[in-house]
Amino acid sequence: MSADGNLDLHLDIRPVAGRIGAEIAGVTLSGDLDDATVAALEAALARHKVLFFRDQGHLTDATQEAFAARLGQPVAHPTVPVARGSNYLLELNSEHGGGRANAWHTDITFLPAYPRASILRAVVSTASGGDTVWANTAEAYERLPAGLKALADNLWAVHTNAYDYAAAKPNAKAEDIARHRSVFASTVYETEHPVVRVHPVTGERHLLLGQFVKGFTGYSTPDFQRLFDILQDHVTALENTVRWRWRAGDVAIWDNRATQHYAINDYGDQARVMRRVTLAGDVPVSIDGRTSRVIRPEPVALAAE
Repeated sequence: MSADGNLDLHLDIRPVAGRIGAEIAGVTLSGDLDDATVAALEAALARHKVLFFRDQGHLTDATQEAFAARLGQPVAHPTVPVARGSNYLLELNSEHGGGRANAWHTDITFLPAYPRASILRAVVSTASGGDTVWANTAEAYERLPAGLKALADNLWAVHTNAYDYAAAKPNAKAEDIARHRSVFASTVYETEHPVVRVHPVTGERHLLLGQFVKGFTGYSTPDFQRLFDILQDHVTALENTVRWRWRAGDVAIWDNRATQHYAINDYGDQARVMRRVTLAGDVPVSIDGRTSRVIRPEPVALAAE
């Protein structure tokens, strides 16, 4: 940390887009990073929402997990098995349909305390295509017209992993659809979240939407879809996004409470292998202080003593 307490001065920060994203140069990621650097990275993440690191080819599965543990508590995906030999890593391998999300989402929002951050490492990258795009959900909220803000402030949404995969991905292979049903949606989760959540670190208000939303509480399906499209379009407006061209050895860290992202499936049969660690999150709080609630699986009632 610098003498004046400005954590940013501890890092070489190079903004990538106007409203979101910054490349951090000169940092070698590891589980042995000093406390000052970790604090500076956390401050930069809160400010820029997504951090990018080139030339981290020294990282292995084990050292990626060790680095992640410096930022928080790693957690495994609730339904998808971890990569072989790891404790928390999720492998996104294009040969098995992994990493071809091709839809805007925030990771695992069908859980009440969904991950607060993700650390993604490029193991095998494509010669062309395969970029990832992130959107700033705080900027999206702040730039809403006053009337839309007032509407969004009072909306609650149901998020689930049991969405219609075939409808969402009409060009998906039959084996990918079967894998979604048997693995990703093997246990069905549903959680009701506020559409506007308050960030626990920055105090910013964020639009909590994305692919896993199936409806707004109290709204018909047609009305939900119209409202969802309007709000989601504000999130993903081009000026609100940053796009990253991956190279093997790159690492991206994003604040999963402050962003949505989209892995572009435009690289055909090229090999693309990514490995991701997520960090335990917190239950969202609405602007009026209410918290998200579990719908499925139904919470187990504790027996009275």
